[in-house]
Amino acid sequence: MAKTKVTGATSRLKQDYLRLKNDPVPYVTAEPVPSNILEWHYVVKGPEKSPYEGGYYHGKIIFPREFPFKPPSIYMITPNGRFMTNKRLCLSITDFHPDTWNPAWSISTILTGLLSFMLEKTATLGSIETSDYQKRCLAAESLEVNLKNKMFCELFPEYVEEIEQLLKQRREAAMLHSDSNNVSSESEVTMEQQSNMYYIMTNLFVIVAFVILAFMVKFVLVSISND
Repeated sequence: MAKTKVTGATSRLKQDYLRLKNDPVPYVTAEPVPSNILEWHYVVKGPEKSPYEGGYYHGKIIFPREFPFKPPSIYMITPNGRFMTNKRLCLSITDFHPDTWNPAWSISTILTGLLSFMLEKTATLGSIETSDYQKRCLAAESLEVNLKNKMFCELFPEYVEEIEQLLKQRREAAMLHSDSNNVSSESEVTMEQQSNMYYIMTNLFVIVAFVILAFMVKFVLVSISND
């Protein structure tokens, strides 16, 4: 009986995988673990104009042997500011709500629902409240966090390349900013030196002029005295 259920789940998941490849879900990519088709990993790329823009959010979906007649468990692995990490998420498409699960729902439906709930602010078990600023900070941090995750690197090599390129650009931009600050500092020092030199020369000119004037006055007084 168990074998039949696993075979049924495997067949359905393979069909869903083909459909997903032919009709991808915007901003979300998912791949099964090669050694276990009941475990899938996904990546949500933060949509534009959202607090998650620029972030790559890795998570996993665990399907039961009875799938599609029973719902999966969903976890978020990458810190994101919306969901707790490595905790089962309480969504209508997960095993927290088997009564609302529809066997007709596919992996695409699950991923679409996950993204939709991520962009909302509705509280539920497994969600957390953080500011948009904190989410943006975590979006930037997600790049390096994911590169340290072996499963992420194995299943999503194309994202590894993207992230490495982004990090390279970020380092180059930081170096240019640093060089710009150094040039600005040197320029400020040069201007200060020029200002000091101008001040010294001006004072020197005043002193020389005063000495000449004093000499001329003395010369005039001596001339008058002799007369």
